[in-house]
Amino acid sequence: MNKVLTTASALGLVLAGMAGTAWAAPDWSKVPVRKVAVFHPGASGMEWVMKGTEHGGAKGTKKGERCIGCHENEKTLNIDIAADRILAGEKLEPKPVSGRVPIIMVNVQAANDGSNLYLRFNWKEPSGKATVMDKDNPVKLAVMFEDNKVIYKDDKGKEVEIGLAAGCWATCHTDARTMPGADDKKTKYVPGGSLANGTYFDLIQWKSGKGAKVDGYVADKRVMEGGKALVSAEGKKDGDSWTVTFTRKLAGGGEGDIAMASGKTYNMGFAIHANHAAGRFHHVSLGYTLGIDAKADITAAK
Repeated sequence: MNKVLTTASALGLVLAGMAGTAWAAPDWSKVPVRKVAVFHPGASGMEWVMKGTEHGGAKGTKKGERCIGCHENEKTLNIDIAADRILAGEKLEPKPVSGRVPIIMVNVQAANDGSNLYLRFNWKEPSGKATVMDKDNPVKLAVMFEDNKVIYKDDKGKEVEIGLAAGCWATCHTDARTMPGADDKKTKYVPGGSLANGTYFDLIQWKSGKGAKVDGYVADKRVMEGGKALVSAEGKKDGDSWTVTFTRKLAGGGEGDIAMASGKTYNMGFAIHANHAAGRFHHVSLGYTLGIDAKADITAAK
């Protein structure tokens, strides 16, 4: 009897100790904010990005230069992209959609506690009444991570570390569904993508309709399940502002989950489907680096 009580008492002390050291979400008021512009991209897949006769930055990209190097003003963080002309259908958009805004400014924050990565996105809801494409979800937000392994080969076979240069743009191609004349069944993909060799993007998403969370990946195709790293994905609207937060286990643990470690940097991009948007009619970011206790465009410090 005494032995049972002693064992129970010991177990109680262990559980109490675990509860006392349980990690909590960060105090976001103390976490640095990185302002990031997301914009309507039109039908500009990677094939267009890498084609010099259509995209003036193709030459630089093939040399390994990053998209934000030319398109983001280092001081003001303004984006130099003709997103208004794209939205109006003047270029890269055969199906202009009225009621949408070309650019949304997003406050991005990141932190970690040694076990979990925390991400927070906050933005003002765009004004205007746009065509409803996804009736079930007024907003969706997706984030993709890449472990410095995704390579793009140009028409001459030159290899470019495209995950670093362009972020999740590396998964967007002109033959994927919702692109003009493309196969409606073909999803986002990474050329030569494979979980086995690490050539893929880790994907997490929050959907506003039912508060649903998605934990998947993009390799040779997009798979919206299989991951086990995403602990929670939560979002809410307060007045005219949306806030979405993710809690993700650094260690990963599931199919397509990238194992993240302190001192390392990863490539990241994100997209917001605002105003009931669907498919490629989202607003997307350029590629950014995410550092876990390491200097990067966005640093997740303890």
